[in-house]
Amino acid sequence: MKNIGIYIHIPFCKQKCNYCDFTSFCNKDDLIKDYIECLKEEIISRSNLDYHINTIYIGGGTPSYIKSKYIEEILLEIEHNFDLDKNAEISMELNPGTATKKNLDDYFQMGINRLSIGLQSANDDILKLIGRIHNYKEFERTIKYAREVGFRNINVDTMIGLPSQNIYDVEKTLINLINLEIPHISVYSLIIEPNTKLEKMVNKKEVELPDEEMERYMYWYAKRKLEESGYLHYEISNFAKVDRRCKHNIDCWNQNEYLGFGVSSASYENKVRYVNTSSIEDYINNIKNKQNFKNVRIEEKQTKKMMMNEYMMLGLRKINGVNLNAFQIKFGENAIDVFNKKITKLLEENLVQLNSGNIRLTNKGLDLANIVWEEFV
Repeated sequence: MKNIGIYIHIPFCKQKCNYCDFTSFCNKDDLIKDYIECLKEEIISRSNLDYHINTIYIGGGTPSYIKSKYIEEILLEIEHNFDLDKNAEISMELNPGTATKKNLDDYFQMGINRLSIGLQSANDDILKLIGRIHNYKEFERTIKYAREVGFRNINVDTMIGLPSQNIYDVEKTLINLINLEIPHISVYSLIIEPNTKLEKMVNKKEVELPDEEMERYMYWYAKRKLEESGYLHYEISNFAKVDRRCKHNIDCWNQNEYLGFGVSSASYENKVRYVNTSSIEDYINNIKNKQNFKNVRIEEKQTKKMMMNEYMMLGLRKINGVNLNAFQIKFGENAIDVFNKKITKLLEENLVQLNSGNIRLTNKGLDLANIVWEEFV
């Protein structure tokens, strides 16, 4: 029996956010029914009762945009075709602009036990600038409804470095979430992705972004504020109360295997990384024509060296870093010997430190994490 996670991609949205470059589609609601049927067919085609499923993550897009019955059908198909742990963490992303008390109750009754809600900011003007379809009061109402139907494990996504954002906006957002006793908070830095609406707005100087120094100040303020409020900083962008860390993401950072279903979803299985087509039309047509193989592209067949590099890169996302004993057990080699030159360089530049058998980022390393990760790409 192999422990493995599952990711489900729901690519439909009511409106695409200005910063988003994920595979998501607006104005393609006529494809929803066919897409769900094909997604279920893909699950059936990869059925394996020897795979013990301990986490499921439903992302998008906006999973809460489609009818809740479709989410239930997907979960039932997984249960029929894999060995689903009775205590599996089942997460679903949610947009406050598409949440009702009725569908929240539906999600809870069908076994979803963790919500990840996209807030980004408590400032309504900023939400409009970045193309979000909700306001802060709708977010608060969503939290209220979620708790009334039974949800206790809730993550809220926030962002720093947003257009017109200042430190007081960040402070207000975090204080509001702390007062709401949100058990898990993610703090992501805005990345201006190519060919997004926000990139065009920035290039035309229609919006102004905080400078790099201010964005770093926002990050360190968030870290300090959340830690002072009892949150464990366990990954570079993630903070959680006791026992509320995201199991699915931790498995990914620990290089555990997972299966991805749906358009543009990624899988990692038997040392191979592969990804589905990003074309929803091709995805549907290929499955309807019993040619599922046409949807899949192999990205990488990993050698031991590639796996070790990736393990280091993923591990250095975690605040506790890479455990040397775990590395030795997994690969039968000493990480210090394997990466002697790289680790020595990073130590000399004060980007990592060795502490209690772990290699972890220093405070300077947290600021320059991309430079550290690139050493192991």
